[in-house]
Amino acid sequence: MPENASETAVIRRYAAEDENAAVDVWSRAGSLAHPFIPGEGEGERARKMREIYLVHAENWVAETDGRVVALLGLLDAEIGGLFVAPEAQGTGVGRRLVDHAAALHGALALEVYEKNTGARSFYARMGFVEESRRVDEEYDEVMLRLTRPAPENHARGGAGGDAVGPGGGDVVTR
Repeated sequence: MPENASETAVIRRYAAEDENAAVDVWSRAGSLAHPFIPGEGEGERARKMREIYLVHAENWVAETDGRVVALLGLLDAEIGGLFVAPEAQGTGVGRRLVDHAAALHGALALEVYEKNTGARSFYARMGFVEESRRVDEEYDEVMLRLTRPAPENHARGGAGGDAVGPGGGDVVTR
């Protein structure tokens, strides 16, 4: 995947026909990010992804060359999940999706596992700061709550179209 994939990626709303590609991205990225979670990316967790998370969250995908390479799930201004295909990590598509979420909702919050050092570094570079900690009782793992204030130029709903074209500029209907 080219290093400038962010520039050519289209950010658009998740559609039902994206399900298999989105679950594949989630599974591969989640397995790498959460090796401490038994069965991450498969079985019961994959079923929940298909039947709960993709159905109830406001989901956006990054698409490059017609392929879904990243998935962002929002619950209002909370990032419920950001998953970037391993081959697209480091290309800027994750940053584009977070910027898109901020354009939609302003201030953002999320939870990340303390052991997920890659994601923690990414979110720190994006301006997120730790607000609190808790233990995820299901896996007995520490979760960090991170927050980021709204961008100074934020006008709520400014990027609420169906898709953002390459480079993050124009909103296109899709």
